[in-house]
Amino acid sequence: MRVRTLSVLLCFALTLSPAEAAGKQVRLAYVEWADAVAATTILKQVLEEKGYTVKTVPLAAAAMWQAVATGDADASVAAWLPVTQAAYHDKLKDRLELLGPNVTGAKIGWVVPAFSPLTSIEDLKTRAAEVDGKVIGIDPGAGVMKSSEAAIKAYGLPVRLVDGSDATMTSALKNAIRQRKDVVVTGWTPHWMFARYELKYLTDPKKVFGEDESVNTIVRKGLKDDLPEVYTILRKFKLGIEDEEAMMAQNEERGAKPDETAAKWIAGHRATVDSWLK
Repeated sequence: MRVRTLSVLLCFALTLSPAEAAGKQVRLAYVEWADAVAATTILKQVLEEKGYTVKTVPLAAAAMWQAVATGDADASVAAWLPVTQAAYHDKLKDRLELLGPNVTGAKIGWVVPAFSPLTSIEDLKTRAAEVDGKVIGIDPGAGVMKSSEAAIKAYGLPVRLVDGSDATMTSALKNAIRQRKDVVVTGWTPHWMFARYELKYLTDPKKVFGEDESVNTIVRKGLKDDLPEVYTILRKFKLGIEDEEAMMAQNEERGAKPDETAAKWIAGHRATVDSWLK
């Protein structure tokens, strides 16, 4: 993971433009999840309006945090706390700066179609066969996967957590809904699937997945002194869950381009964007 971080950031160093050489380069790291893609693309375009050259690089969650902590990246707006990425924050909090939430009311847990008779994680103790004894997950290093493993143990469930990706998880969900079959997937809000399908979270009486989450902005040490305007924009950067989920859903349409989706959102929310730039 560290090797990938270094190789990507070496590319940054070898492609400096005149603007970057003059101290106008900003490097944004993010996890390649739909919400992070939408938020990072918006921020990139906003910073470009102010004359910055912005480099963005997708990394695994651990590498993203490490890149900001080492100063290889300037910032990320994809840090999930207090549960999902708590391990990374606890390890690196003294080597970076946490600016606080850019999205509030976020959530992680297990998600089922709205028509599912399942209502609680505890239901799977006796009804696991109805979902083929599986919980469909994403990449194994994700925080929601670690919490899912803990949930299986905490509730003593006869289910298997299936590794995959965001794409394979949502494909399994789409197929199950189309066939009117039950399925349990790892989920989080904001996510475009909530804008497209009728879904619900299974209740979590043991609170293994925690309470409400937030998506946070983290920056490297020294950014405030080196790039004070960028620091101020990052501190003010905020998005609503509904807006983000709508953008994510648009990005899932055939032929959609995140850059175009972000540009349309910025044009339609000019007052919000201008408030970040004051």
